[in-house]
Amino acid sequence: MSEKSSSHSTHDAEQDLRNQDIKIFLNGKIVQRDQALVSVYDSGFMLGDGMWEGMRLYNGIWAFFDEHMDRLFNSCKSVSLDIGMTKAEILDALNATAQANGMTSDAHCRLMITRGPKAKPFQHPGLSRSGPTVVAIVEHSKPAESLMAKGIRLATVPQVRGLPMSQDAKYNSHSKLNCVIACLQAEQAGADEALMLDPNGFVNTTNACNFFIVRRGEVWTSTGDYCMNGVTRQKVIDLCRANDIPVFEKNYSLYEAYGADEAFLTGTFGAQTPVASIDGKSIGSHTGAGPMTQKIRALYKNLIAEHTSSPVE
Repeated sequence: MSEKSSSHSTHDAEQDLRNQDIKIFLNGKIVQRDQALVSVYDSGFMLGDGMWEGMRLYNGIWAFFDEHMDRLFNSCKSVSLDIGMTKAEILDALNATAQANGMTSDAHCRLMITRGPKAKPFQHPGLSRSGPTVVAIVEHSKPAESLMAKGIRLATVPQVRGLPMSQDAKYNSHSKLNCVIACLQAEQAGADEALMLDPNGFVNTTNACNFFIVRRGEVWTSTGDYCMNGVTRQKVIDLCRANDIPVFEKNYSLYEAYGADEAFLTGTFGAQTPVASIDGKSIGSHTGAGPMTQKIRALYKNLIAEHTSSPVE
């Protein structure tokens, strides 16, 4: 895959050498990057047993922090994982980590909670007896300009996501093998990332982001039954409703996706990233973001500015 230099992803960021020497929050302490180590017995390493959230920092404020915490705490409660910290304590930890790194904007956090070290290298959660592992990696991070200029090439893949009685896709869990497999399948098909279908064959999500199309002035996304219910996804839906843009959460097939006027991805890192093609079929007649995507992106920037009292470039 190293030969596919033309491939990029929704999480491509401008290179920032400061990230080589950042400080990381680890179990109540802020340590240098090369000292931020966890045990090989950790549940997250051994089994993918944990939950995480991705958040962005604007003008010293973590955008939509409450929504991210609601999802994190609900997910951890669902799998009987005691975080051992309140939402306020997590906020203090994130702020302290950002301050230790001199960050106020253009920063991205990956907050990770695992069930902690295990007494023995086996599956049973009861073997995690010493409390959770809590890590917050905050990096200087600005989306690469190529994401907006070129867009993302998607390929539909055989990997399906995801039945709630198997592993509910609403969990933002460390167990991401199905998404990794989907991404590999897409790269092997010559695309950047994967477009995944739901168990009924309808268009669902990508391996990393939520997926939207625009048809005849309407914005469509999946029902949300089989995908991560992203915070940015919900903000886009809310913005459409508040600004008289017809928006629908519905079942639709690849037929509608191929014939879309525009398509875009949503996520905390890239906000709204245009889709250039699906299965080699160009989407729309534009290069980069189409007019509806640009309109929603502008509305989202204004929302961020209102939320953080900060202009967003």
